[in-house]
Amino acid sequence: MLIIPAIDLKDGQCVRLKQGEMDSADVFGDPAEMAARWLEAGARRLHLVDLNGAFAGKPKNLAAVRAILDVVGTEVPVQLGGGIRDLETIEKYLEAGLRYVIIGTAAVKTPGFLHEACDAFPGSVIVGLDAKDGKVAIDGWSKITGHDVVDLAKRFEDYGVESVIYTDIGRDGMLSGLNMEATVRLAQHLTIPVIASGGLTNLDDVKRLCEVESEGIAGVIAGRSIYEGTLDFVAAQQLADDFHG
Repeated sequence: MLIIPAIDLKDGQCVRLKQGEMDSADVFGDPAEMAARWLEAGARRLHLVDLNGAFAGKPKNLAAVRAILDVVGTEVPVQLGGGIRDLETIEKYLEAGLRYVIIGTAAVKTPGFLHEACDAFPGSVIVGLDAKDGKVAIDGWSKITGHDVVDLAKRFEDYGVESVIYTDIGRDGMLSGLNMEATVRLAQHLTIPVIASGGLTNLDDVKRLCEVESEGIAGVIAGRSIYEGTLDFVAAQQLADDFHG
C-alpha cells in the first residue's frame, strides 16, 4: 500500500487547508522543494491539488506544477486534481509529464465529460469522490448532492476510470482519523483500486488501513499529518511495506 504525500497548491505555494476552507491555509513553502523532500524520503507517488484551480474551474498553478514535474522527472508518477473541466486541460497536463489527472466535481456534474476523458486517455483518469455521510459533495465541498457515493463510483468504474480517491470531507485536515467503515464499504463494491483520503493522523491509522488493504485499498493520501509531524512518512511507508496481515 502506498503512502502518497499531498502537495496542495495555492497562489504558487504549498499549503494545507482545514476542511477545504481557503482562508484557513497554513503555508509550508516552495512546492518543488517539497516534492524533492518527499522523493528523498522514498515517496513512490505524489498527489497534487490545484486549490485555486478547483475554485476557478481551470488550471491556476501551472508554473508550480511544471516546477514539481521538473524535479520529479520520470522517477515517480504524479497525479493532480483541481480545475480539470475539459479534454484540452487533461492533454496539456499529461504532455507536461503528469501520470494521472483527477476529475472530481466535473465527473458528477457532467458525467459525459468523464466518459470522454476515459475514452481519450485510458488508464490516466482517476475520479475523486468527496463525500459526507455517504453523499457526494461538489464545488469545493460547498454543495452536498443527493448522489450515493457507492452508486456513483460503480457507474464511473464502468466508464473506465483507473481508480477512485475517496475523501471524507468531515475529516479532511482535521487529524481525526480516517472514515474506515465508509472507505472499506466503497472498496468492497468496486473492482478498481480505492485510495483513501481525509483524516490520516498516525501510524495506528496506517496499520488499520493495512489490515483492510485486501478489500481493494491501494493507498492513502497523507497531508496535514506528515507536515505537522503526527505521522512520520518514512515510518508509515515502512510499516505498509512490512505489513503481511
